[in-house]
Amino acid sequence: MDAAPNRVNLPAWNERAAIHLRDATGFYDIDGFRAGADSLMPIEAAEIGDVAGLRVAHLQCHIGLDTLSLARRGAEAFGLDFSPVAIAGARRLAEETGIAATFVEADVYEARQALPGPFDLVYVTWGAINWLPDIRRWAAVVGSLLKPGGRLYLAETHPFAFALEEEDGRRVVAYPWRSPPDRPLVFEAATTYTGDPTPLASTRHHEWLHPLSAILGGLAQASLTLTFLNEHETLPYRLFPSMVEVGRQTYRLPDGAVPLPLSFSLSAVKLG
Repeated sequence: MDAAPNRVNLPAWNERAAIHLRDATGFYDIDGFRAGADSLMPIEAAEIGDVAGLRVAHLQCHIGLDTLSLARRGAEAFGLDFSPVAIAGARRLAEETGIAATFVEADVYEARQALPGPFDLVYVTWGAINWLPDIRRWAAVVGSLLKPGGRLYLAETHPFAFALEEEDGRRVVAYPWRSPPDRPLVFEAATTYTGDPTPLASTRHHEWLHPLSAILGGLAQASLTLTFLNEHETLPYRLFPSMVEVGRQTYRLPDGAVPLPLSFSLSAVKLG
């Protein structure tokens, strides 16, 4: 399956990136980042380990905050995104903060050709793989970027949670558990997810749901061996309206709700 369907989303992401870089709602806390705050969410901050001295490829880096945070932690960091608006903004933030990081504009499926690998770590987090039509092709790209013994770190919304919607405070199944590459879920969004009311001209976007079996199977085919898989009852954003904030950038279902896996994280090492 060609990666072309992913480009259906490009106009919307260019619009969103411009809005996110203004950060009028403080969703990304860009002013805090400029002042020295770290942008990594609690789950990955607790699991990522020491990245000092590592060559790191951050795929689908958006406006580059995590890439720059990894560089602040001592990594030689490269961020890749298909949005020219996002990459231009990331480069400006690097210049403003004086943080050494490299940003490359390219489709994630072309990352091996666009980035100067191999890498010690490929880093992918939060709202990344649901925009990709072919998860096994993505896993092959990850494998091609890593040196022998290098690792992937992935933190994402759980596919079980992505299949649900909230109706009257209850979670109900609303979407199929997997999306074939040629059958994306089609959504309309008048505004972006940060709470900024600026209307989007490109309101339609495509997403794909990838079950854990497809993700793990793709990594195995790419010669990556799982070293941990964690499921969490929290997310760093409010997926459902009833979710309550329980800490810095940490949300869970309200008291009395049936516990559900809301996110997962994993690490996988490329065989030597």
